[in-house]
Amino acid sequence: MDQRAVAGQGSYPRRQRLNLAVLLLIALLMAGCASHGGWNQSVTPGNWVSVKRGDTLGELANQAGVPLKRLQRFNPGVQARSLAIGQRLLIPTHQERAPYGGPYRYQVRPGDTYTAIARHFGTRASRLSAGNPGTSASSLRVGQLIKVPLNGGSASSSVASRSSGSSSSSSTRRPALSGPLPSSAGSWPWPLEKHRVAREYGKDSRGTLQPMLLTSASSDKALAVADGEVRFAGSMRQLGRVVIVHHADNLQSVYALCQSLSVDVGERVSRGDAVCRTSSGDRGNELLFDMRRGGKPIDPRRVLR
Repeated sequence: MDQRAVAGQGSYPRRQRLNLAVLLLIALLMAGCASHGGWNQSVTPGNWVSVKRGDTLGELANQAGVPLKRLQRFNPGVQARSLAIGQRLLIPTHQERAPYGGPYRYQVRPGDTYTAIARHFGTRASRLSAGNPGTSASSLRVGQLIKVPLNGGSASSSVASRSSGSSSSSSTRRPALSGPLPSSAGSWPWPLEKHRVAREYGKDSRGTLQPMLLTSASSDKALAVADGEVRFAGSMRQLGRVVIVHHADNLQSVYALCQSLSVDVGERVSRGDAVCRTSSGDRGNELLFDMRRGGKPIDPRRVLR
């Protein structure tokens, strides 16, 4: 038999294996690029999306295929220059509308309630009930289109004031961020039992704002400081595993440096429920704890007892 033919038959499998290895490497690189910032695979119309490090409203709008202005109007109160990691944004569908002369037309999503919808759009559940006669809160169906009347008049004035960058929008938002905290503030429990404050909330020697750092020698469970909904549960660069819980009155609690997570995104938690297990450090079990209002950090001591 021709030795060249034998050699050719012997080398074919090696070339095939090499090609397969190259294809696998390309696939891994593509997967790495897709998961490393800059591209959020869940950005499709109808979904909620959690903001990741490096995301901008413009990029998210491009990925979803919706105009930036439309994305802003369906997320009233969201500021393009101060997106918070873990913050959830609503991606509108083609059937939804935010008309200038009337209320929103909103498409019901899984898990929606009048209360949750009203909270997102800054209105009251009672206004949704009144605006949708014949549709009770208990009979909402996924995919159903409902009206979302806004407080204080038509959608044009309310939405424009919240999504534009004008001075009037700033004055509209400020009361929500700088106004009084809920009546329960000052009585919320600490997230770690028998804790010690290893670092207070505030600026360091370089003027960088630092979150509060807690330690505990007896407990490794971080507990929810109030009832709410888990909006983020995953890993973040330099912060380890992180849980972000959204509460009433536009408040958010952040639990970072976790070793493992005890909750999933979308899960409802009650005060005192475990949200994660803390990491073990030189000073005991450590937890990075942060409180935010409207995505902006506030001193946790303003709400904790």
